[in-house]
Amino acid sequence: MYFYKRWNNITGWAVFAIAAIVYLMTMEPVSSLWDCSEFIATSYKLEVGHPPGAPLFMMLARLATLFAFGNPDYVGIAVNAMNSLASAFCILFLFWTITHLARRLLTRNGEELSKANVFAVLGAGAVGALAYTFTDTFWFSAIEGEVYALSSMFTALVVWLMLKWEEQADEPHSSRWIVLIAYLMGLSIGVHILNLLCIPALVFIYYFRKTDKVTWKGIGLSTLISGALIVFVNNFIIPYTVWIGAQIDTLFVNTFGLPVNSGITLFALALIAGMGWATWVAHKRGHVLLNIILLSTTMILIGYSSYASVTIRAAANPPMNSNNPNNPHALLSLLNRDQYGDRPLLYGAQYSAPPEGVKEKTVWYLDEDGKYKTATVLTGYTHSPEFLQLFPRMWNYSKGEKEYKQWGAFRTKTETLRDEKGEIRRDSQGRPLRGEVLDFGRKRAYTDSYGETRTVVQPTFAENIYFFFNYQLSYMYWRYFMWNFVGRQSDIQPSRTTITDGNWLSGIKWLDEKYVGPQDNLPREIAENKGRNTYYFLPFILGLIGLIYQLNRDQRNFSIVLWLFVMMGIALVFYFNTSPGEPRERDYVYAGSFYAFSIWIGFGVLALRDFAAWITKRNNVATAAAATVVSMAVPAILAAQNWDDHDRSHRTMARDIGWNYLMSTLPNSIILNYGDNDTFPLWNNQEVYGVRPDVRIMNTSYLGGEWYIDEMKTKANEAEGVPFSLPKHKYTYNNDMIYVTNSIDRPVEIKEVIDFVRSDDPRSKVKLADGSMADYIPAKRIAIPVNKENAIASGIVAEKDRDKMVDTVFINIKKNSLDKNQLMILDMLANFDWKRPIYMTQVYILQDFGLMDYLQFDGYAYRLVPILTPTTNPYEIGRIDADYAAPLLKDTFRYGNLEDPRVYVDYFIQYNLSASHARDAFARVAKELLRQNRVAEAVELLDLGLERMPTSQIRFTDTNTYPFLEAYYAASALGDKEAAEKGDALLRAYAQTLIEYIEYYLRFEGAQGDMVSGIIDEKLDQLGDIYYLASYASRKDVIAELNDYYRSLGVSEENLIDVGDKRQQPDSALLPAAK
Repeated sequence: MYFYKRWNNITGWAVFAIAAIVYLMTMEPVSSLWDCSEFIATSYKLEVGHPPGAPLFMMLARLATLFAFGNPDYVGIAVNAMNSLASAFCILFLFWTITHLARRLLTRNGEELSKANVFAVLGAGAVGALAYTFTDTFWFSAIEGEVYALSSMFTALVVWLMLKWEEQADEPHSSRWIVLIAYLMGLSIGVHILNLLCIPALVFIYYFRKTDKVTWKGIGLSTLISGALIVFVNNFIIPYTVWIGAQIDTLFVNTFGLPVNSGITLFALALIAGMGWATWVAHKRGHVLLNIILLSTTMILIGYSSYASVTIRAAANPPMNSNNPNNPHALLSLLNRDQYGDRPLLYGAQYSAPPEGVKEKTVWYLDEDGKYKTATVLTGYTHSPEFLQLFPRMWNYSKGEKEYKQWGAFRTKTETLRDEKGEIRRDSQGRPLRGEVLDFGRKRAYTDSYGETRTVVQPTFAENIYFFFNYQLSYMYWRYFMWNFVGRQSDIQPSRTTITDGNWLSGIKWLDEKYVGPQDNLPREIAENKGRNTYYFLPFILGLIGLIYQLNRDQRNFSIVLWLFVMMGIALVFYFNTSPGEPRERDYVYAGSFYAFSIWIGFGVLALRDFAAWITKRNNVATAAAATVVSMAVPAILAAQNWDDHDRSHRTMARDIGWNYLMSTLPNSIILNYGDNDTFPLWNNQEVYGVRPDVRIMNTSYLGGEWYIDEMKTKANEAEGVPFSLPKHKYTYNNDMIYVTNSIDRPVEIKEVIDFVRSDDPRSKVKLADGSMADYIPAKRIAIPVNKENAIASGIVAEKDRDKMVDTVFINIKKNSLDKNQLMILDMLANFDWKRPIYMTQVYILQDFGLMDYLQFDGYAYRLVPILTPTTNPYEIGRIDADYAAPLLKDTFRYGNLEDPRVYVDYFIQYNLSASHARDAFARVAKELLRQNRVAEAVELLDLGLERMPTSQIRFTDTNTYPFLEAYYAASALGDKEAAEKGDALLRAYAQTLIEYIEYYLRFEGAQGDMVSGIIDEKLDQLGDIYYLASYASRKDVIAELNDYYRSLGVSEENLIDVGDKRQQPDSALLPAAK
């Protein structure tokens, strides 16, 4: 046994070292996209992140940043390194978990652990742990500053500790392991609640250890206890300890006049003291089980107390203070994730169900006078019982029939065919075409509140179940599972179901061709996509062998691993009830399920060892070593295939996105943004690197929360607050939606509009159907007077453009209502008086106001300017000041080392480059320089754009390539002799890419061909665009080359542009007569 323990420790730490080295080598040196930028920023200054917060992660990451020694350049490295090491510890505990279970299996009948078995056990642990080390999902999460790496470590740790208890259960004081596990689970709540899903596995470890005979009654009771424990921690301890504290705090503040948080502080101290006293009494009276329960609950509460730091830091009002949980009521809202709403699980309405009424709840909030007050808020809608169903999977009313139909429909019917606009499709004689189409839902009539009969399409129960299996279970879980253990087609996230991207891929040609089409002669962009990884089913097969092997030999421990697999996978699928159109892939959520399958991969080594021993009739060390070496092909192929797309060691683009947006702006600006990736990188730059502390960053999606409006009013860093004027009672649980009428049929000055909304005069209200009075906006055309001197002084308009300014900017509201966030933007526009520049990261933020014609594109961000620039091209919105934008593009902006071939520009980097117009910005500014006849500068800028974001790294799109072609050819027309050749080279490369796609997809047949027909049309349209552009630029050689390709497609000569290459048709008179 000593030999085993010694080598178990040595091998485990060796596996840890491999994982740690790999993760540290491949981790990103700065923040990554999505929540990572926010987590690193909030950790660095101990601020408050988005609900439900992650206080323990923040505190641990803050400790890690101390090793940056005050250098902000090392902050991202420190946090990512902490996660890399936590992930390596997860691998260590996984190794020890596999070896423990393997040893139990091999010694289950009291057998001795022979030397051969020791090597087999260690080989199983190494193969399983290293396989998980290199899996796609876990590796991706392991090397960035997100919570999932630390959460995975807690999962692996508590499972391993429970097995340690199982091993020492008969020894004195063995219950200390259970108490420790309880404390760690309490701590893990401060990282992510996924750890609670380990509870069923832990309960069954306890049950199997304490019983000699397993019965169905015992299994059922253990299952019920597991569910009860999850509910107890998740639905009682987490919310209700804070809820009770909040009620006591309300009493202390409102009745006794004591400070905010005094009541919950006293309650927390009394609760811990009371639990401690009860634990001591149970111990003194010999109630062992009660003592363990009370002590474990106390330790959960102590671990959970990390959330006190959230309230403490919120009270300091840091710049990043999500939900401002500076009191227990706000903390409870943060924990409950109230701003995200809820979803039905077992019983509820489908997406098309007409609302019958509203669901409301009473909330408490801290008012300006320091007292708690109540408000009633809308939380959803009620529906008639006839529209309620069991197991509602298609519930999200923000999604339409089109989104659900593609996943939920399985029946067909024959009917008249219609195009995308709903028009009837006809044949050449004008007769309506009929064909087979998907049949979805059943029409159901109902009477609305006005007494009118209406119909809706309601999904059937069968379609509901089909959607669960086809989309939620298959597409949003099984597809991810296959990514990790079979292979992945690409890292491109499709917007709808498709066979071209985002699927699993094995590398076995004949199989993949049946599933996703031809696999030879792939377009370069597909073949060179580093996210294209194939494992030939090897990890899956080895894991399946291990699953069967453990099932046949050790059903008890098999069920424990199965519980982990199910709870971390299928149970989460059921709980999340995901809707179509997720903004990102969600595979990281199911990493725990893949962790469990990796245990079976380890057991596959034992199965191979036993098979080799049966074949050779020798069960010795050599056999175990051979099985291990053969099985090492699994982690080896995972590492080899996944390395290139998981190596982020040279990429800094996520940080640089924030830098570029901030550096676009003038001093003392306000920049409006909306999503994660155009907000969190900006926060990260300000809070970590101190970039542009004079700029106020305002996320407009948060402006619906009164806490955020209050936060925006205050100074942050060196930036003054946003000039809001509406009093608190106008936006605190009020005016979530405000009606807009055309009562005044003329332009009304914006200050008058806001004064009208501010007024409490009954004449400024509109009476609603329920008799209540509400604020409203009385005009749809609103005038913003232009203070030209302020606009010049603040830099909003350059002196050279003074004469271009209009006297009034007009807002044209087309909708009949505005959301609260839009009301607050109106309030800001009424009060900024052109003294502070206002920027947007995305133009659609002001789209509903009709202000798209008053924008200036500054290379990354859009500036609101009092200069009318009518929008004629949706891809080129806003005017260009080349003197301002060109220096930014040339000397200031950063592009994350994208020109370095070692940097993998994955899908979401590409997506964000497209959304921010990062590359086409060079072409847009260059075209403005050309209008000013600054040809040399324009060409230099075009060259620079392609140098910093080369076509070898950035996928071709019409928006990031066509403007360059236009600009190069325009420069040639203005006298630059080399510009045309540069344009030709770019056009040829783009055309070659399009042709590769067209030729590839033309090889798809049958149903697969139907699925890619739209893509073929799209690529042909893009090829046609550049074909006619080449004609316009008189590039005869290029046109001739494209003519040759069009001829190969069967395009007739009369439809081709004649550049002297027209092929002569043979004279029919000279043709031999047909026989």
